[in-house]
Amino acid sequence: MPDRISTIVDGVPLSLSNLDRPLFPTGFTKGELISYYVDVSGVLIPRLRGRAVTRVRFPQGTMGPSFYEKHLPAGAPDWVETLDVATSAGTVAYVMAPDRPTLVWLANLAAIELHVPQWRSSNATSGPEGIVLEGPDEPLADTLMIDLDPGPGIDAPALAKGAVIAATQLAELGLESLPKTSGNKGLQLSVPISPTPASQVYSFAASLARLLAARHPRLFTATMAKEARRGLVFLDFAQNLAARNTVCAYSVRGIDHPSVATPLTWEELARFGTGPVPHFSPGEVLHRLDRYGDVWADELSVTEHPGLPDPLT
Repeated sequence: MPDRISTIVDGVPLSLSNLDRPLFPTGFTKGELISYYVDVSGVLIPRLRGRAVTRVRFPQGTMGPSFYEKHLPAGAPDWVETLDVATSAGTVAYVMAPDRPTLVWLANLAAIELHVPQWRSSNATSGPEGIVLEGPDEPLADTLMIDLDPGPGIDAPALAKGAVIAATQLAELGLESLPKTSGNKGLQLSVPISPTPASQVYSFAASLARLLAARHPRLFTATMAKEARRGLVFLDFAQNLAARNTVCAYSVRGIDHPSVATPLTWEELARFGTGPVPHFSPGEVLHRLDRYGDVWADELSVTEHPGLPDPLT
């Protein structure tokens, strides 16, 4: 295959390069990454739309160095949509990914991972320097993220137990939790909520983490220090800060083998066997979509979600 080819995606001309380059030690190539993102675009784009996308790029594949990229890279096509966000380092023009041409363009840059905040641009106020992340004009989050990070000694059944306990606590408050693998070691619960100031969502997440750690001290910790995590599940409530982001559902992860952040059913979670959390390859995720559809589809169809309770005590 030539080093560079020209193609058209949804009417947009694109130049793609080095499609045969392996991005993973398994031999999974850049061309296969692009193909996956095209095939999964129907369920991925609705979760990216309106959100500032932070990418993790691996120019030489996961065997080489990587870097986080927030700003619009040099040489980007003029049709790529951006969102200005005011940060402590100045205004950052984040890339938006509302369509398949943008997904293909990002994958061609070896942007393997796609991360998003818990708020959308439609629920954010834009000032002279862009979206304001703090203060009275902070963004309104439409998702509460419960991130369960296993410490050493925690296997998949223990992590699943933690997810069920957290989800049960949230259900008692009228909140529905949607489980997914992180694509790496952990599990995450995505909790749809009505638009709520991000700082309030963060405060609620912090209070929930501390409550769960107090009630289940042999399973959970809300302490970030790594030495405190052995044999425990760390509840990373900081994922809910307006300036933070979380790997998007259906994003590939840049680890030794191509693994996808995969939406799950609670029945699947209950069947976890011993060992680490299961990984799903891009091909397996596409097969799941063909067989079961998007197991989170009902969440996308709901127009109104419940409000967030006051922080727990």
